[in-house]
Amino acid sequence: MATFISVPLKKSSEVDLVKPLSKFVTATYPTGEEQGEYIRAVEELNKLRRNALGRPLDKHESSLEILLRYYDQLCAVEPKFPFSENQLCLTFTWKDAFDKGSLFGGSVKLALASLGYEKTCVLFNAAALASQIASEQNLDNDEGLKAAAKYYQLASGAFGHIKDTVLSALNREPTMDISPETVGTLSLIMLAQAQEVIFLKATSDKMKDAVIAKLANQAADFYGDAFKQCQYKDNLPKEVLPVLAAKHCIMQANAELHQSVLAKQKKRFGEEIARLQHAAELVRTVASRYDEYVSVKDLSDKINRALTAAKKDNDFIYHDRVPEVKDLEHIGKAALVRATAITPPLSQKFTDLFEKMVPMAVQQSMSIYSQRKAETVNRLVGTMREATNLCNGVLASLNLPAALEDLSGDSIPQSIAEKARSIVQQGGLQSVEQLIRDLPELLTRNREILDESLKMLDDEETTDNELRTKFNQRWNRTPSGDLYKPLRAEGTNFRNILDKAVQADQVVKDRYNTHCDMIALLCKPENELNAAIPSANPTKTLQGSEVVNVLRSQLAQLEEVKKERETLEGEIKAVTFDMSVCFLTALAQDGAINEEQLSLAQLDQLYGSYNQRVQASLRTQEELLGQVQTSHQEFSSLKQSNTEANQREEVLKKLASAHDSYVEISSNLREGTKFYNDLTEILLKFQNKCSDIVFARKTERDELLKELQQSIAREPSAPNFNVPAYQSTPAAPAAGPTPAPRTVFVSSHSQSQTSNTSAAHVRPMIIYHILICVISPSTCRLHLPSSSSSPRQGPSRQQGPLHQASPLRQHPPLPLAHHPLALPLATLHLWFHHPRPRDHLTPAIRAIQGTSRCLWATIPTLTASSTCPTCPTCPTCLICPTRRTRRLQDREATQQPHPPDNLATLATHSSPLSSSPTTLSNNSSLDPVILLLTS
Repeated sequence: MATFISVPLKKSSEVDLVKPLSKFVTATYPTGEEQGEYIRAVEELNKLRRNALGRPLDKHESSLEILLRYYDQLCAVEPKFPFSENQLCLTFTWKDAFDKGSLFGGSVKLALASLGYEKTCVLFNAAALASQIASEQNLDNDEGLKAAAKYYQLASGAFGHIKDTVLSALNREPTMDISPETVGTLSLIMLAQAQEVIFLKATSDKMKDAVIAKLANQAADFYGDAFKQCQYKDNLPKEVLPVLAAKHCIMQANAELHQSVLAKQKKRFGEEIARLQHAAELVRTVASRYDEYVSVKDLSDKINRALTAAKKDNDFIYHDRVPEVKDLEHIGKAALVRATAITPPLSQKFTDLFEKMVPMAVQQSMSIYSQRKAETVNRLVGTMREATNLCNGVLASLNLPAALEDLSGDSIPQSIAEKARSIVQQGGLQSVEQLIRDLPELLTRNREILDESLKMLDDEETTDNELRTKFNQRWNRTPSGDLYKPLRAEGTNFRNILDKAVQADQVVKDRYNTHCDMIALLCKPENELNAAIPSANPTKTLQGSEVVNVLRSQLAQLEEVKKERETLEGEIKAVTFDMSVCFLTALAQDGAINEEQLSLAQLDQLYGSYNQRVQASLRTQEELLGQVQTSHQEFSSLKQSNTEANQREEVLKKLASAHDSYVEISSNLREGTKFYNDLTEILLKFQNKCSDIVFARKTERDELLKELQQSIAREPSAPNFNVPAYQSTPAAPAAGPTPAPRTVFVSSHSQSQTSNTSAAHVRPMIIYHILICVISPSTCRLHLPSSSSSPRQGPSRQQGPLHQASPLRQHPPLPLAHHPLALPLATLHLWFHHPRPRDHLTPAIRAIQGTSRCLWATIPTLTASSTCPTCPTCPTCLICPTRRTRRLQDREATQQPHPPDNLATLATHSSPLSSSPTTLSNNSSLDPVILLLTS
């Protein structure tokens, strides 16, 4: 009763985590110590995965600790990176743990770009390894029993957790080994085995028989439930079902055995005998049906001894009536095990490699908050700049302050001279024209990046659609059109931004063309500028008038207001606040982040006072402009009006307006250049994102194509149809149950009682085929049976591919009898075709034996005189299955002995080959073949 079910580990393909995660870190976090720390953490994560999945793991607690630590790290890193098909795309490929694969198709595997899939498979491996560690424990001591119960309960909890989360984690149909039905059954099996270990511990501790009976009955109940779950489903290896049935009977027998002791103590001798008889019947059932999997000899002897003694005492002393089993009182149940809850961290030594990195929910909230903050700052700064431009426009229309400075009428006003010097210092027309010439190049570069990015998506989507049309439902991955919707929406947004930028560029160019002449005039030397301005009669009488002083005072106040705005703009842009603390607190308390509410409240707190100051500045400017307009009207009425003065004033207004336009155009062009450069970086990130997802999709596409090719190779080439009765032969007796492989059933006791002998029969077949290839490589053929062929009927003699393709008629016969490999080849050939029981052969060998023509027909005959008169293409050996009847008749007529079944005597048996110069004594190559066949 030492056989315990353990689960094999899933195998994973290698995945490079460093490149995509490092790229995300570089794009998301600024350069510096923080970025370097995260990149080192990424390298450690990749190393941890290789240690957990890239090498065979020992059945030891340290190996389980590595798996659990990797699982904990996946749980910790999941909310901090945007793992998805259209963002950070990492494709994980895992093979089915229970699928052994086939000769042409390989093992069943599934590749998904899902971190949840990786977590599920890693947890499956942790549960499987825990079951293997538990089954390796020494159950003869207390420490081993405690450890086994602990690991079985951990495995049960892990399988149960997968059952509850696998469908939501994958969003598609999983492989059979991690399907909810399979892992649910495995969870119950592990729980049953944990209960059995508790039963063994209670037995070892010599607890009361009533308690032990309840523990055993509960274990039997668990095994029975597990048996029912997988009885009609082909989701577990075939060896599991008989073991569950045997364990159910064994634990029930133990419960009856210990309950019989309790009945004896209560003087219920008839009940004692009834329970022992029931236990003996259960054990006999196990011994007759499942002895290959579970040994019950010790338990059977113990029950039989107790039953014999009880019957003897009852027959001679008590004479108590033995009740029917159905009339016995039901045995109670006591479940002392439960599935371990899976709550990360599961590892005792876990340390988050990305402890300082905030979760993606916080990162996304921070990104939205930054946008809201930028919008608030731009709104306040834009309001102040618009007010300043309005003020400058009003003053330029009034020719202020130039009108106050131009009272002499023959010199350049001081304000105009300062504006001219300012334009020259900023580069004049050349700097503006250079910025204008650079814009189309920057625009073209951005358009090319965007077009190339979208073209990658278009090409991959076209290929995906073509393959989907070709394979129909077999092409079961997410359509590229659905997957690329967010990226296409982002690309459309970028294109709209570029279109708006082109329109804004045109507005700036038009404004420049309007004022370029006056800007060019301001760039000229002072004497040329003075000559270009019309002169007028002096108005020196207004030099010290009250209205002039009032206007100058009001203009000074306006200048002060504009300076205050510049200072206020700097203060607004300098405001900083770490909003991540608020978001982290909200995430920890509520499990979610109400970004809008938190952001608006914080922005109002940060910029509320600045908004009030901006509004106050606007009101002050509005009042001052009204006063300036009133004073200017009074000033204009006092000036002597004439044509020359009006012309001069008009030119001065244009010069002042040209200066303001130059400043604004230069600012707009520099902002436009910065915008295009910043957009280039954003578009390059977008291009990298598109490139990464297209590369991941191509990798996934190649994997899926490979799987489809293997799947197609496994399919039959022709449909099934009924074979006439006269063409079929009686079927061979059904083979017995196959012993449990070591990878599925791990016992703490010796498991060398049974072994699979199929390999011993496959090896001669392989050597036989190799020998034929050595002797005549061009003629080697291996014809596998199709679903439409009879199990014993090969191709017809007239139309068989072996005879049609045989080069027998293409070159003269070779003296094969003189070949050093002739005798080993004959030995192997006779081993395959000689009539004897084939029940021990595997179905694959029987299929090849039954449907292949005599392979000697594909190679040159031994000699020209050794051909059969009825079969000119087949040598007259004792191995041609198509001439069995004729051989038997000839053998009876000539009284030739039947070819021996013993391979050891085969070398001395008389045959057409034995007359050849090549004999056993002369052929040293036969000895290893005989050893191989008899091993």
